[in-house]
Amino acid sequence: MKHSKKALLRSMIIVMATVLLWSCGPQATQTSEALTSLSKEIKEVRPGILEGYLAFEEMPNSLLLVPPPPEEGSAALELDMEIAAKYVAMEDETRKAQAASDAELHFPEAVEAFNMVLDQRITEETTPMVYMILRRTLADAGLSTYAAKDHYQRERPFMVNGGPTCTPEEEAMLREDGSYPSGHTAIGWAWALILTELFPGQADVILERGKEFGISRNICNVHWYSDVLAGRMMGAAAVARLHANADFLIDMEAAKAEILLLQSN
Repeated sequence: MKHSKKALLRSMIIVMATVLLWSCGPQATQTSEALTSLSKEIKEVRPGILEGYLAFEEMPNSLLLVPPPPEEGSAALELDMEIAAKYVAMEDETRKAQAASDAELHFPEAVEAFNMVLDQRITEETTPMVYMILRRTLADAGLSTYAAKDHYQRERPFMVNGGPTCTPEEEAMLREDGSYPSGHTAIGWAWALILTELFPGQADVILERGKEFGISRNICNVHWYSDVLAGRMMGAAAVARLHANADFLIDMEAAKAEILLLQSN
């Protein structure tokens, strides 16, 4: 696969970062600045949302990959209803507050969903390449759910049970956006898989946080249990597809070098 000029630049930065692992001198700041500058070359698909790595035709097709949502009268739909009712009645205000926080997908706030469990905090200043990867893969994982979302146009729990949500200011928008599969869950699970690759020593706590990120959508009363399960499937499918993308693989190697550099200081 032929690399773009931008991809070649990233390759050079990996080499720079690797060399700096052994020197750990003031040039490390220059490497960080060079990595940060790469994010400025990526256009926004909407305000604050960076373009993903995958072209439209490269996206995993959720309409083919996930089954239809549960049918009326099915045991699966009954389970969806029971779980939704359980969370509407939940009195754990701390967990509700975390669910509301997990709903935030704008940066820099969004990265705090995983910073809460990571030994090495992710910020635009200290880990610019990791930060950029998360920003870009938000689009890849989130958009991967829309073939099924748009086809099924499933109503969300709060539209059926009349219960409150964590984000009442978003309810009008959510009413127009299909519930199945959960885009937030796809994003959170994709991030969890990517971060376990970058921080393998913390795999269990990262994956647990990724699982809870999806459950937050149930707690917020904006997604059914089956939406979250299908969202995890699409998050995993998006990450699998990303591992065939040259730019993503180059960025991941640069991110690993970036982390090693920080850990060596």
